[in-house]
Amino acid sequence: MTSTATDSQVKAAAGATFLVFGINGLVFASWAARIPAVTDMLHITAGQMGTLLLCVAVGSLIALPTAGFVVGKIGTANTVRSAGLVAAAAGVGVALSLMAESVPATAIALFFFGIGIGLWDVSQNIEGADVEHRLGRTIMPQFHAAFSGGAFVGALIGAGLSTLGVGLPAHLLVIACVVAVLTTVAPRYFLPHTASAAPVGGDSAHAAGRSAWRDGRTLLIGVVVLGATLTEGAGNDWIAKAAVDGLGAEQSTGALLFAAFVLAMTAMRFFGGRAIDAYGRVAVLRASMAAAAAGLCLFVFAGTIWLAAAGAVLWGVGAALAFPIGMSAAADDPGKAAARVSVVSTLGYVAFLAGPPLLGYLGDATGIRTALLAIGVPILVALLLARAAKPLAAR
Repeated sequence: MTSTATDSQVKAAAGATFLVFGINGLVFASWAARIPAVTDMLHITAGQMGTLLLCVAVGSLIALPTAGFVVGKIGTANTVRSAGLVAAAAGVGVALSLMAESVPATAIALFFFGIGIGLWDVSQNIEGADVEHRLGRTIMPQFHAAFSGGAFVGALIGAGLSTLGVGLPAHLLVIACVVAVLTTVAPRYFLPHTASAAPVGGDSAHAAGRSAWRDGRTLLIGVVVLGATLTEGAGNDWIAKAAVDGLGAEQSTGALLFAAFVLAMTAMRFFGGRAIDAYGRVAVLRASMAAAAAGLCLFVFAGTIWLAAAGAVLWGVGAALAFPIGMSAAADDPGKAAARVSVVSTLGYVAFLAGPPLLGYLGDATGIRTALLAIGVPILVALLLARAAKPLAAR
């Protein structure tokens, strides 16, 4: 999907991709870290909050299958620009809806927020897979570390503003301005796009997309990523709320536990490429799922904030590498990388976006902290199917 690029262009594209992932994380955490404030402002239950989160999921799940086609038509750079503007405009809509205390308006704004995030996520992963291939070394975990790092900053900002009593609407309006500017500027350094080579444009491109959905290895990788990203998504959306409801923590403390989870993910993703190169994808993926399961159980059954924080950290370590491993595995064949990355991204985000709202419904019946135990099943599935991520050259 790109023309020949010089070393300097590849390095510049790597930096720009790193920044775009980071901005994406900042946007996500700016919302996720202050979910307890949303429930208070709108006077809704965990299950009703789950419905609002489902609006984000529906928007993204509509956008995800079309993202590869959009990238093929206008390139990753223009897709990120367009998606960033949609997400920023939706963020303004969420802020205004919260000020009006309107649940329906918030739901509509979150739907369009999901569309922007879905297009943004797939296009940045396609760009990242291309950059990784051209560099010839494992760098995808570092891109996802940028996402986690941006989320960590966003979580700290959320905790600080909550402590200072700054309202969520004002917070979201500022974030929307930042997103609009940075997603317009950063993609200019992406790898040059050649429309005629686009893997998802034209008849041959559509055939490639269809064959990717029928490729057994790609689908298995997608199932692994689906289970693993549910682990990450549940932590992102519900750690703060579970700490507030289950342990009686302040909202600011819940945001800090979420920040600890994200910081653990960031550190593991930053250094995880070395572990993957040393021990292989399969072994690292299995160890990751085991750590996620242990951290989840510690968080759920902890009797104190400190033990819950330790569980959140271990949970974050375990959740860190599965998605970038899946992206790298899907991109093993450069000629089919874009279509397969799009498929795996779509399957992964089904869990990442749709899973947490379902946990919210379960949380109404059992309490949100207990409901989190349900993700133990997909964690086990991901562990059992981890071999699907083995590099093609080693098969």
